[in-house]
Amino acid sequence: MTAPPPSSTPVLSVVMPAYNGAALIGETLDNLRAQTMPDFEVLVVDDCSTDDTRALLAGWPDPRVRLIALEVNGGPVRARNRGAAEARGRYIAGIDQDDLSRPDRFARQIAYLDADPATVLLGTAAEQLVDGAIRPMNYPATTTPTLIAWLSWIENPLVWSSVMIRADAARRLDPFTRPDILYAEDFDLYHRLQALGRIARLDTPLTIYRQHDGGVSKRFADTMAASATRVLAEAHDTRLGDQAPAAAAALVAHNMAKAPVRDLATLKLIGSTLVELESAFLAQHRPDRFDRMLIAAETEKRWTAIRRTALRAGTLGLDAITASSQPTLEASGTNTLLWSGLIGTARRAQRTLAAKRP
Repeated sequence: MTAPPPSSTPVLSVVMPAYNGAALIGETLDNLRAQTMPDFEVLVVDDCSTDDTRALLAGWPDPRVRLIALEVNGGPVRARNRGAAEARGRYIAGIDQDDLSRPDRFARQIAYLDADPATVLLGTAAEQLVDGAIRPMNYPATTTPTLIAWLSWIENPLVWSSVMIRADAARRLDPFTRPDILYAEDFDLYHRLQALGRIARLDTPLTIYRQHDGGVSKRFADTMAASATRVLAEAHDTRLGDQAPAAAAALVAHNMAKAPVRDLATLKLIGSTLVELESAFLAQHRPDRFDRMLIAAETEKRWTAIRRTALRAGTLGLDAITASSQPTLEASGTNTLLWSGLIGTARRAQRTLAAKRP
């Protein structure tokens, strides 16, 4: 496929930070050539790669791809901010150097944003590429802007490589993404942008997120968790007061990272935090009946999953689950929890036996 000549005022600017991406960035750029909406530029900001990334980009045959070669390594957030500053498009799309997009992604997102000026950021549903196979991701199948807003109170609701932002909204933020919120800067951005308009998601999977050992989410998990905790603690400081840091840390560890809860106090903290935040969100946003149903269902799903994970891991028993009960969050899931409790009991017994063996 022959790429069209670059436009001086493209509809869309795609911003892609790059660092030692020679192994995969070519596939990502080749993938973008299949987009049905061709009026875009790709700003690849190379953050002083030590591999062949710059040489590959310097000779890239698509004239819409522009290399911005940084002189000093400053990390992915500063690279992304540089790309956003040089973007000429009406919209800015995020994508990482190793992720992929379905051919109609850009066209569908632009059509939505053109039709709904109140939306400042639009993501898409995503799939994941693992060991050569495309698999679903653990995100809600059905969303509304109100549900996305609620989920942002307790987790990161969008895949960064799926988002598209109004450039005029992006330019109102200084900085575009905050360098001190490293590896959760997208999560922080969603919170900051909600002061300017709605964020939403197309529920069709138009993004493919590549899972591999070299990915940021695996290499910098601790930094990501600390940054995400800071985002939630800052977001809920006025609602939760002194409890905000501990509540945020618990949500990040056990709702976002799926680590099993190991003590009853933490489980009670998570349950009470979910109840308090949900009540505050409903009072502030006054969602309609459908949105209330979605919020209740997704919140219950997370509360059930948190307790089920602890039961299955054997870190907590059914007595702790009963003691942490939050009736406003629990409409179903009892059978699932009982089964998980049986599995956890068996695992605790196995560990006890193993400890007694010589």
